[in-house]
Amino acid sequence: RCPPRLLRLLPTAGRRRRFCFFTPLFHGIAMAYLAPAEFVTKMVDAGESKLLMSTRDTLIRSYMAGAILALAAAFAVTVSVNTGNPLIGALLFPVGFCMLYLMGFDLLTGVFTLTPLAVFDRRPGATWSGVLRNWSLVFLGNFAGALTVALFMAIIFTFGFTEAPNAVGQKIGAIGEGRTVGYAAHGAAGMLTLFVRGVMCNWMVSTGVVAAMMSSTVSGKVIGMWMPVLVFFYMGFEHSIVNMFLFPSGLMLGGDFTIMDYLIWNEIPTVIGNLVGGLTFVGATLYSTHYKTAPKRVSVR
Repeated sequence: RCPPRLLRLLPTAGRRRRFCFFTPLFHGIAMAYLAPAEFVTKMVDAGESKLLMSTRDTLIRSYMAGAILALAAAFAVTVSVNTGNPLIGALLFPVGFCMLYLMGFDLLTGVFTLTPLAVFDRRPGATWSGVLRNWSLVFLGNFAGALTVALFMAIIFTFGFTEAPNAVGQKIGAIGEGRTVGYAAHGAAGMLTLFVRGVMCNWMVSTGVVAAMMSSTVSGKVIGMWMPVLVFFYMGFEHSIVNMFLFPSGLMLGGDFTIMDYLIWNEIPTVIGNLVGGLTFVGATLYSTHYKTAPKRVSVR
């Protein structure tokens, strides 16, 4: 039914009928956005659900998330190499993030942000030991999925390891060198830079996770996720799961760095940075201001 106030603004019966035909659409658009207090409640609910999920489901969902994100990374690097324009690769990379989110799969970066909220809110069964269990399982699942795709792509780039890597494979190997020994060459300053890039990455990625909860429509979720994920990828921030693909595949493709270079000068600091960025700048801040809102100030006259 058309709101009476709007009907009074339409002078003729014909215009009123045409407007009333589109009223359900307008109401649907208005209902697609959730206010902060609503979507932060969904964040806490999601954190609780992930903590109580079975080991089998946690591993399956995290495996698939790691695999899909790794394939998206391979796709983005391929586009960047073939077009010579990294911006195009960054514009297209979020397709993988959107797919895995819409299918209900879990990334380590997301559970870093969401699961502690259930503990903060003292939900039944939510404990710090449960949080650590969830993080460990999701890490293993993400790594296994990303490693699977890394092996598959290395086979593709080298025709089953029978010839030298093609241009895309060479690029992945170069990325592995630059983002391990490249940091190591700068010592403590390199480690600090790596950590800050990890923080900034999950600030953006977790903003994408939250943005998907702001909408009740698929299109709204995709748009909300696309923007911050695009920012992180183009800016070269460090994402622990993307790196689970780039660096093992770089080693398979002849990159001049070692497994210890990868772990010490990328993966471990990146994981810590992702944890700090997602929980501090997204999860805890939204929870503290929109879920545990402070009392309003009393006006003094």
